[in-house]
Amino acid sequence: MEAKRKMRFAMVCSSNMNRSMEAHSQLGRAGLDVASYGTGTHVKLPGPSLHEPNVYEFGTPYNVIYNDLRRKDPDLYKRNGLLPMLKRNTSVKLAPQRWQDNAGDGLFDVIFSFEERVFDLIVDDMHNREQRMLKNALIINMDVKDNHEEAGVGAKLALDFCQKLEATNDDWEEIIDDLIITFEKQHKRKLTYNMAFY
Repeated sequence: MEAKRKMRFAMVCSSNMNRSMEAHSQLGRAGLDVASYGTGTHVKLPGPSLHEPNVYEFGTPYNVIYNDLRRKDPDLYKRNGLLPMLKRNTSVKLAPQRWQDNAGDGLFDVIFSFEERVFDLIVDDMHNREQRMLKNALIINMDVKDNHEEAGVGAKLALDFCQKLEATNDDWEEIIDDLIITFEKQHKRKLTYNMAFY
């Protein structure tokens, strides 16, 4: 009997900093094949005021951002959770990556987003890509507030859902509606989904 192929998961938020990285961390620790991305034009983090965010290019290593914030105002960025978050991120991967530039990373079975705007950008991007393999990908969204506490809750729920999907033995297309209905009832969270082809 041949071994079941592992599904590949992508976790996506706006800046590849908080929600997608917490989910990446939890899915990775659970042994799932996972990557993570952001869809924004830049990586944006809160600054000393609403009008002064910290802005970085995608690809700037997390430890560079960590050191920059620690130099600017260690107390503020420790208090608001950015320094601990960046420390966690450095243990998961090197730098934030942008979804729209990920074509070289191969195909994903499931692309999971945490914000409707991000979901829409992924769907648009997938429909505009050149389709070579005609392989189905599931794009799913669950709205999660962009704070550390909610990111932890959202990541646990994403992990739960992805583990259920991986257990379906590749026939998820037939049972996806039932999976979603069950999940929504159990967790009182609404999921949106779409299909796209690679």
